[in-house]
Amino acid sequence: MTVTLAEEIMLLSLDDESGAAKEKQSAAWAVAGGILLDLVLAGRVAVDGGRLRVADRTPTDVPLLDERLRRITEWAGRRSRAPKTTEWLTKDYAKAVKATTESLRGRGLVRAEQRRVMGLFPVTRYPEADGSVERELRDRLRAVVLDGAEPDTRTAGLLALVHGAKLHRVAFPDVPRKEIAPRLEEITAGQWASEDVRRAIRDMQAAMVVVMAATVFTAAG
Repeated sequence: MTVTLAEEIMLLSLDDESGAAKEKQSAAWAVAGGILLDLVLAGRVAVDGGRLRVADRTPTDVPLLDERLRRITEWAGRRSRAPKTTEWLTKDYAKAVKATTESLRGRGLVRAEQRRVMGLFPVTRYPEADGSVERELRDRLRAVVLDGAEPDTRTAGLLALVHGAKLHRVAFPDVPRKEIAPRLEEITAGQWASEDVRRAIRDMQAAMVVVMAATVFTAAG
């Protein structure tokens, strides 16, 4: 089963038993960034110089990606110049998370459960329904980061997003961050994809740093 980068990040973030998201805010930014990166890899969106533009409106035949592509196209089309990547991430990250979890549910990888917080407030959790995809994913990430295997383009892109959003504990819960950070830096800087894709990754990492910092500042205020 082929899953998107956003779905992979969501699988790493969701607690298998409770269905609650770990590192919820950071994971949300990474999910939105994962959708953008998948669209970049598919040649549908270009990200450069802190701005994004639609390069090709042709559907990818992946519903999760095509709905975001449609939204980006409509949103960017109302602007006089290419919008900032940070603007899109800020606008879409919550909706992207909801769409991604629903996509996982539709694939049968998680199930939706209605619960109440403190017996009052209804919430939806997404505990694991089929753990095979997540197990394969974690094995693949460990092989690259801990065992030194060569990453393919998608795996390297995923790890760059994990590193940029500081989701080390989510992806590698049993390994101290200081032990894996150098390897993630190496992968992020490596020649694993075209310069256009690597530039897009750098732009999205920079955008995530900005929006994550802004979120922390707002919460503190």
